[in-house]
Amino acid sequence: MKKTKVHVIPHTHWDREWYFTSSRSTVYLVKHLSEVLEALESNEGFNYYLMDAQTSLIEDYLKYRPEDEDRIKALVKAKRLMTGPWYTQTDQLVISQESVTRNLLYGTRYAKELGHSMEIGYVPDAFGQGGNMPQIYKNFGINRFLFWRGVADNRLKQTEFTWEGDDGTQMLSNQIPFGYYHGGNIPEDVKDIESYVEDFIGRLEAKASTKHVYFPNGLDQAPLRKNLPEIINTFNELDEKREYVLHSPETFFDELEKDVADLPVIKGELTEGKHSRLHKSIFSTRADLKQSNNEIENFLANVLEPILSISYSLGNPYPHRELEEIWKLMFENAAHDSIGGCNSDTTNRDVGYRYKLADEKSKNLLDLHMRLVSERIPYQHDLNFTLFNPLPYKRSGVVKVALYIPEENFSVKDYNGNTIPYSIEKKVELTDYVLKQTIHLNPSKKIYTPEKVFLAEILLYVTNVNGLGYDSFYLDLADNEEQQTSNVSSKKQIENEFFEISLAENNTLTITDKLTKKSYHDQMIFIENGDDGDSYNYSPPREDLLVFSTDAECVQVEYVVSDVEEHLEFTLKMNVPYNLEERANKNADREFVLKAKVALRKDEELIRVEVEMDNQVLSHRLCVQFNTEIASKFSTADQLFGTVTRPVYLPEMAVWEEEKWEEAPISIEPMQSFVSLHHSTSVATVFTEGVREYEIVGESYDTIQLTLFRTFSHMGKTDLLYRPGRASGETIVETPDAQLLGSIKATFAYSIKNETTFDEAEIAKVAKEYLSPMAYYQFSDFLNGRMIYVYRDEEKTNDRSYSLLQLENMNSVISTIKKAEDSDNYIVRVFNPFTERTSTIDETLKENGKFVMLDETTQAEKVKTLKPYQFSTILIGQ
Repeated sequence: MKKTKVHVIPHTHWDREWYFTSSRSTVYLVKHLSEVLEALESNEGFNYYLMDAQTSLIEDYLKYRPEDEDRIKALVKAKRLMTGPWYTQTDQLVISQESVTRNLLYGTRYAKELGHSMEIGYVPDAFGQGGNMPQIYKNFGINRFLFWRGVADNRLKQTEFTWEGDDGTQMLSNQIPFGYYHGGNIPEDVKDIESYVEDFIGRLEAKASTKHVYFPNGLDQAPLRKNLPEIINTFNELDEKREYVLHSPETFFDELEKDVADLPVIKGELTEGKHSRLHKSIFSTRADLKQSNNEIENFLANVLEPILSISYSLGNPYPHRELEEIWKLMFENAAHDSIGGCNSDTTNRDVGYRYKLADEKSKNLLDLHMRLVSERIPYQHDLNFTLFNPLPYKRSGVVKVALYIPEENFSVKDYNGNTIPYSIEKKVELTDYVLKQTIHLNPSKKIYTPEKVFLAEILLYVTNVNGLGYDSFYLDLADNEEQQTSNVSSKKQIENEFFEISLAENNTLTITDKLTKKSYHDQMIFIENGDDGDSYNYSPPREDLLVFSTDAECVQVEYVVSDVEEHLEFTLKMNVPYNLEERANKNADREFVLKAKVALRKDEELIRVEVEMDNQVLSHRLCVQFNTEIASKFSTADQLFGTVTRPVYLPEMAVWEEEKWEEAPISIEPMQSFVSLHHSTSVATVFTEGVREYEIVGESYDTIQLTLFRTFSHMGKTDLLYRPGRASGETIVETPDAQLLGSIKATFAYSIKNETTFDEAEIAKVAKEYLSPMAYYQFSDFLNGRMIYVYRDEEKTNDRSYSLLQLENMNSVISTIKKAEDSDNYIVRVFNPFTERTSTIDETLKENGKFVMLDETTQAEKVKTLKPYQFSTILIGQ
């Protein structure tokens, strides 16, 4: 009988931060990795070591030990020190598709510079696996997958299987069934080895379908087991039934591939928490940090990189290094503990600071490059501004800008002389602040200087702004047209071409679809309830009290109208419990004030909502509900490069306690930017700029519930209603910052489309446009000074209107447009947003582009259309 071959894999799982900070982690990393290098070079038989597949760890180490670079390169090239393909061990369900892609891009590139990138999708601890990951992995030359969390024995009885992504891509996969730390504590005394082997190795043997067993030797920040080769020799001497070898994940898979046959196929997302906790409601943990992450990710991929491409096409340098620094700040925060928010308060402050840096750097980079373009435009007026469209097709609609304006009356015009409808939302005088900073580099040049200067928030209605380009506009003082402002209206409803909305007596919205004349009542109900959970899991208190906005006091209502937008503002005062004790006693005597703004813009099929909440109570959750009146068994949301259809209720909820699941299989789910309920003639969708968490509720499962925030008191708690037993994380670590006391803001939108299907409604395109606002830059001589850094006069070589690329004839959705890493070409990444039909690719891309993998260099198959869940990366020149 063939012996079981136990592949002992020495490794560490290195959290860059958790209940400890990255500063502490890095100090110990230097010690740890120096010992690893010494062991690999000096200890006979110590041939491999897995450094958690994160190249950031190598980068961190070499900041302090640059003299060891050659040693590391030699070991990585020999495939003995294993690193890559990740930059950091990223989460896959909370962060964006471009973040996942760039993490692998930077991770594999750096690993290859060192000598070799491990060609395995190694994910030892992320909270679930995205359904489109096999396709993403394959684009980086990765055809093997090694992981722990996400598959239960009701779907998989063995460790080896074929994982099939949503698009049909397959890869050989091996689960580490009892966790990456299963072999972290190996006894060395002979009398303890026999029982240890039969237990720890025996359990792995029972799960394996071949004679190959993956046995990880390591755990979190584990010290190197210097005598591991000797321990393995002892095991071989004492255990005649098995052969023990010190291997790497790659050598393990090399041998496994020769023996596997007739593997079961597991499709789509891996998000089952029966044997390993998935912490499904972690999507709303630390809503403030999640919102920062989501806003910056959207800004980088949807706005900054396309506009940097426009700037580059006009002769300005493309800031690869600066972008890499920003993305790496985001990757540090995308590591599974960091992005989860399941950290100490001190660590989460570090996370927040990195978001601050990334936000400031990215916005200033955009400002600089819009200026580099604008300062070369031959404006012919004194008060000029330029709108930049980051999407590669012409766009019309309402744009929000902040401009410095004079006290005089004016009209807004484009450079073809067309008058642009606008409305000033609010303004503040800043005359002294602005004019005292003006600098005249050339005093001989006469410039226009207004007597008074106001900073104004203005809504503009523009038409046909150039795709992936810009158009110029100016304030015309000669018209002497009275400044257009929004006005409080006496009518008690707002409307545009598509909807009428009014506030009902019970503080809900009544929404009427003008196309069908159908009215939807009791919309946008806010529900406040207790949260007895921790940094990992939302869990309702065993004695809860739900508070609804329908019972709140409405203390103020305003209807505001203009030619470009009408909006409704109202303030609600809800009485809620102060803490969990008060909630159990049904004592709701604390004020929770909520201010909502509901807006309808000209010619837009979105109902935009901004909510500001004053949170002064503890351990609770706030959600908002929209009753779609579409009873459904499934929801449709966006995931990495496509959509995903999920059941609104998991039948395992009826048996999870009996089957002793690690956590309840609740139907709280993640999204990228939208979630829809739909049938053959109607589509209702919630879009989010903030927390990416939803649940379908209601007796008929017809109501979309979006989580706005949740708060809690501790990093870890025991015996939760939704997660019985031990705590996740540390129970001793209190997290007062996680109570989010103070102002909390949320932004989302709602859409109802009747007489259409989900695919026909092109919801993903709407979401892309919602999250890709046009950017703007004001260019006026009186603004030149310390406020923006003074600039000199430049040769006026740019046109007043410009387009780099127009892709008008496709229904695939843009993921991003950016300059290629290694050439003067541009990367255009598109994906199929539909559930059932193929999507088209513009002829310009098909005829002139080169199809490449996500690594941007390997040639890919040229396709004319994309099937559902498919994406393509296309390299195209100017």
